[in-house]
Amino acid sequence: MDIIEAVTDRQTQIAILAAVATAATALTLIGPLLQTDPMRERAKRVADYKENLRQQSRAELHQEAKGPSLRNAAAQGLGRQIVEQFKLFELFDAEGARKKLVMAGMRGERPVFTFMLARVVTPVGAMLVAAFYVYVLEVGDLGSFMRLMATIGALFIGYYLPNVYVTNAIQKRQQKIQLAFPDSLDLLLICVESGMSIEAAMQKVTEEVASNCPELGEEYGLTTAELSYLQDRKMAYANLGERTGVEGIKAVVTALIQSETYGTPLGQSLRVMAAENRELRMQEAEKKAAALPPKLTVPMILFFLPVLFVVILAPGAITAMGTKEDQTQQTAEVDAGG
Repeated sequence: MDIIEAVTDRQTQIAILAAVATAATALTLIGPLLQTDPMRERAKRVADYKENLRQQSRAELHQEAKGPSLRNAAAQGLGRQIVEQFKLFELFDAEGARKKLVMAGMRGERPVFTFMLARVVTPVGAMLVAAFYVYVLEVGDLGSFMRLMATIGALFIGYYLPNVYVTNAIQKRQQKIQLAFPDSLDLLLICVESGMSIEAAMQKVTEEVASNCPELGEEYGLTTAELSYLQDRKMAYANLGERTGVEGIKAVVTALIQSETYGTPLGQSLRVMAAENRELRMQEAEKKAAALPPKLTVPMILFFLPVLFVVILAPGAITAMGTKEDQTQQTAEVDAGG
């Protein structure tokens, strides 16, 4: 009762609203100072990737010169041995998980280890939380069988949660890349037709696109780094298609590989690909617009139609009630006079 009286007190409500407004104002003023520049982090990531490629190239040359080293091999396999003790790579598809994480923008070995650990920890955590709610707190009037089913259901949900999170991240990233990719192709076409090499053109496009779509700028930057350090340039183009998973980029990658292999002119191919990707973007927008009316059916039935019925029928109902009251009053007066 004391808590209810404190919450319903006018002065307490004013104090709470003032505190919330003060906190929101402070967060608004301090928020921009605490934000980090995402482009700086992405540029650092690309620079680290270039450095790793450089070190791998030097290590391969050193390995070819001096032969295999058992010490280096043991040092490189130490992290994998730790993971293999729990047999997570055998239990789950490590290579498929690595490809999905790369498509989601998570590169390196740490995201793979984190994902593998989440595939084991999340189901157990979800099951423990569900068991705590249904057995200890006894939330809901559930029988023993329903409690068991709720616990098992939480276990299955926790098992699929990491995959759902990664898939959602992939879809969001691909949508952002697909929206900005046709414009980047136009910029790449202008740079190539002006006489720039494909590496310099991609570097220029990276600088121009990074402000609008950091994800696409990062992919162009990684491709530029791979073109500089990989021995097979076609592998750099193929990696671009695998990292993004966007069909339009895969078609452009095929054109780039053909140009690299057979020496076909690149300008005309880029022009056609830019028009096709722009058409795909327009078709995607039209598809979303066409899918909007069916999606609005349920909200209209639940929220709009009841309000319309109230607005339309309320005046008639009020008039009918008033007429009925008048008739009742007249009948009462007639009875009193008689």
